[in-house]
Amino acid sequence: MNRFVRQLLPFGTLILLIAILSALEPDSFLTAENFFNVLSRSGVNGIVAMGMTAVIISGGIDLSVGSMMAVAGMVAGLIMTKDGTLVPTPGLMWIGTLAGLATGLFCGLLNGVLITGLNLPPFIVTLGTMSAFRGICYVMNEGMMFDVPTYTFLGQSTVANIPVNVLIFLAIALIAFFILRYMPLGRYTYAIGSNREAAHHAGVNVNRNLLIVYTLTGLFVGLAAMIATSRTVSAQPTAGVSLELDTIAAVVIGGASLSGGRGTIVGTIIGTLLISFLRNGLTLQQISSDIQLIVIGGIIIGAVALDQMARKRAAENRG
Repeated sequence: MNRFVRQLLPFGTLILLIAILSALEPDSFLTAENFFNVLSRSGVNGIVAMGMTAVIISGGIDLSVGSMMAVAGMVAGLIMTKDGTLVPTPGLMWIGTLAGLATGLFCGLLNGVLITGLNLPPFIVTLGTMSAFRGICYVMNEGMMFDVPTYTFLGQSTVANIPVNVLIFLAIALIAFFILRYMPLGRYTYAIGSNREAAHHAGVNVNRNLLIVYTLTGLFVGLAAMIATSRTVSAQPTAGVSLELDTIAAVVIGGASLSGGRGTIVGTIIGTLLISFLRNGLTLQQISSDIQLIVIGGIIIGAVALDQMARKRAAENRG
């Protein structure tokens, strides 16, 4: 499978999926309301996937993004309701939003420090913080959610009939595209993922760049947490469950390699939309969320298998 076909496959699959769902559920799927609903739901996962793309390109992984999103939302909810009111004031909502962003950034920084400072594998570090962050969520407010009924702008408002969270997603995607394509951080991220030792000997500060990548991912997760909180007008300790599955799937389906060194923002956007439309279609077909997890898991295995076959064929051609 050559590079062009490999890059075109996710887009072709997305178009095919939309065509199939349009034929199966023309009345419920082929509506502007449903499409905007899918795009709106894609916003949260897509923002997190932007950070996950950089992490995977660098040769790492972040299993803690779901728990990180929950703890960022819970901290924000705690701040917004700290005076005991059922209707948070605008001032408290602003402070809570900043607190949520800061919490995500700190969690990402913590992951980066543990990975680079202690030279620990990203899989082990983020597996541990995934559990720790989720535990913190259940300790806060005795495992109960925080209601923030007036916090609706980020998740429920529209500008020119376009959901605000979709516009935010597009803005973050443009920023991530610019960083990976044109900035030294992006070039260094690809270099580290392709060959960490070679990047080090070429003068790249590997640890510093990895620290920035994981910290930015945390900031993106914090932003996604605030959008998710605004969508449901509540901060929930169970938020983000299986989010890491969806985001990793989106990145891998979009053409990134779990071995590092390859991936694009455009590919991740296509992967995110494919996952969102697939979940939407399965829901319209009244297929349970448990079965959806099985389907998503199978897609991840298939995408990784295709990547490995492509790498093996490329190696054989070079040999």
